[in-house]
Amino acid sequence: MSLPHAILTALLEKPSSGLELTRRFDRSIGYFWSATHQQIYRELGRLEAEGHIRTLPTEQPARGQKKSYEVLPAGRAELARWTATAQDPKPQRDTLLLRLRAAAVVGTEGLEADLRRHLELHRQQLAEYEEIERRDFPPGKDAPEDRLRHLVLRAGIDLESFWTRWLGQALGEFGELPEK
Repeated sequence: MSLPHAILTALLEKPSSGLELTRRFDRSIGYFWSATHQQIYRELGRLEAEGHIRTLPTEQPARGQKKSYEVLPAGRAELARWTATAQDPKPQRDTLLLRLRAAAVVGTEGLEADLRRHLELHRQQLAEYEEIERRDFPPGKDAPEDRLRHLVLRAGIDLESFWTRWLGQALGEFGELPEK
């Protein structure tokens, strides 16, 4: 149910075309809620049919013209309702953790190299988030909407920091395991 709410959020921040939305998902919202271009376009159609968004009028004929969307009052009300609704945390599902558990019974061949690869990917993501923080959240940028957006980014930074620290520990353990 969260993809429509992610789209409503993005459109309330800035009315956009479907293409612009998919690009924004790739650069921001997609860091914590990913969606394919097809899913976004399909959801735009549903949101429009439900009366939550509308296509912005254009001065030129619509044929071949990209459509831009804006949120209607019903869409804003739905997003406010959803935001205020309590939700339980989702259980953790991570294939890397499951693979480590499986390695305890079948052996660790190939796993150490993949742990190193994961560590590098998390280091890269952490560096990207830290760069976004430096660029987009300088000291003194503390309007309420900026503070909430920064809080989301801090969650990403903290998660990537956790993974880089934990993967370092895991690789240390691998160094102490007997060969099988």
